[in-house]
Amino acid sequence: MRQVLMIGTDSDVNRAIGEALTKAGCTFECAAGDADALRRIRRESFDVLLTSPLTTVEEDLALLQEVRSIRPGVKAIVLAPQSTPDDVIAALRAHVFVCLTSPFEPLEVAEIASRAAAETDWRSDIEVLSARSGWVSLRVNCRMLTAERLVTFLREMRSDLPPVAHESLMLAFREVLMNAMEHGAKFDPEKIVEVAAVRTARAIVFYVRDPGTGFSLGAIPHAAVSNPPDHPTVHLEWREAQGMRAGGYGLLMARNVVDELMYSEVGNEVLLIKHMSDNPMGHTEKVAPVELNERTPTL
Repeated sequence: MRQVLMIGTDSDVNRAIGEALTKAGCTFECAAGDADALRRIRRESFDVLLTSPLTTVEEDLALLQEVRSIRPGVKAIVLAPQSTPDDVIAALRAHVFVCLTSPFEPLEVAEIASRAAAETDWRSDIEVLSARSGWVSLRVNCRMLTAERLVTFLREMRSDLPPVAHESLMLAFREVLMNAMEHGAKFDPEKIVEVAAVRTARAIVFYVRDPGTGFSLGAIPHAAVSNPPDHPTVHLEWREAQGMRAGGYGLLMARNVVDELMYSEVGNEVLLIKHMSDNPMGHTEKVAPVELNERTPTL
């Protein structure tokens, strides 16, 4: 049975997360505070630690250092009222499983906790190569869960953006990252994708490099981005003929969200560039021509 230790007992957030954890099949205990959490961890083992939603990231990382001196394998999900880019970088360096800030979605927190509890080999999934608040370089292994964790971290780093711009940009980055892992690395966990996130005064840039052999936009008939203007669904016919699942909208959606989508000559390196101006969505508000959610199949 998956065991979760949650810090905090009185808030509505804690109660809602507790109910969601039960529905997710996790058993949990509630600690009154950090000192009580350390006492319980000395007494028994837990798979996941959920920090208090009222404490800062800095306080949570200090607690985590003590926790891991007792239980090195515990996975930590940091819940905090707010965070800065430096806080997120510190959480990445500390091998936090996920960092989330208010407002919290109890079902999301419970799902992450349930998945974290089942993980055994995860600490090397995200490697920080270099990091400062405006430029983060990472190496990540090619697993679906790793991609979702990375998107969550980078979403927190860019939480200063207006909500619409924030969500659309992060969805575009997720699509490109998933394409790199699925098509460049075939979701081989032994392979690595390189990622950089850069924030300048006038733009946000994401760089993704996969270990594959690359591609040409004219040579991917299974993707909507290669469709001729007068036949917007031809890729669906091609995918059906090849026995592939429905989908293929990832790159098309990303191209319509950002201002520039650039590929290297080989095709295994991608730049996503979103210009920032007085209009918080950039120079032009772009809306993807198809409705997508996080479960929509990619390229």
